[in-house]
Amino acid sequence: MTELNNNNNNHHKQPLVLSCIDGSHYTRAVCDYAAWISVNTGAPLKLLHNIERGNVPAVADLTGSIGLGSQEELLEELTTLEQQRSRLMVQQGKLVLQAARERAEQAGVREVITCQRHDSLGETLVELEDCIRVLVVGIRGQEHGESQQGLGAHLETVVRALHKPILVVNQEFRAPRRILLAYDGSAAARKALAMVAESPLFRDIPCHLVYVGQEETAENLLAEASAQLDGAGLAVTANRLEGRTVEALTAYQKEHETDLTVMGAFSHNRLRDLLLGSITAQMLLNTRQPLLLLR
Repeated sequence: MTELNNNNNNHHKQPLVLSCIDGSHYTRAVCDYAAWISVNTGAPLKLLHNIERGNVPAVADLTGSIGLGSQEELLEELTTLEQQRSRLMVQQGKLVLQAARERAEQAGVREVITCQRHDSLGETLVELEDCIRVLVVGIRGQEHGESQQGLGAHLETVVRALHKPILVVNQEFRAPRRILLAYDGSAAARKALAMVAESPLFRDIPCHLVYVGQEETAENLLAEASAQLDGAGLAVTANRLEGRTVEALTAYQKEHETDLTVMGAFSHNRLRDLLLGSITAQMLLNTRQPLLLLR
């Protein structure tokens, strides 16, 4: 791992809002949502530009196709090109970071830290996990261009690897006016419930508490969760929905014009996920509003 540029002490004690930016279609929105969280929680904002090792081809990978007579000359040219490309990627990242920093400061963020790393994104985030309060990422990265389909190559790995709240951004920034909390009584859902009840982010935002499932299970769970939210001073609307979870939640989002959905992320049963497709992945693929995920 190589730290290319960092204007921050890595042992920053106060938990950070960490925003992953790469110059993709979602960079501005990611920066804006991260700034919104930072301003409303008082947490410093750290902007991370990460250059994946695989993005720069290794000269050694190309030697097998070079003839003996021209090998030395071509290797020298390839080395020069690789070095130039690597420098350009670093410089491009610095420009992206500078633009994001200025945007965050204009949004009112008091403390902005910029960081550029040269490593796999998953390894970088796991290393930084202890100082993360909330991670903000785009649903797709630069490799997807303007595509509106699929998930970013590293997204599922990142969500499974970290045990911190992760906000996945999939639209231009809009300050949430209503949130939806998908609740099923699981450990991850209880963690999401506690965060909504305790966070200054949601203090003045109406919360739609929704359970999808059988009526006999829903009544007690909704009553218990509603009491916790009400006790924290939040305006709560509780509803039980029927049908398939993803379809029911996305229809509810549209009908009630919620702006952000909070939910537990991924079960621990990988075999079940493979057979049925995880609710989290399906929500990420089908929702048209940001998802705040907790594990």
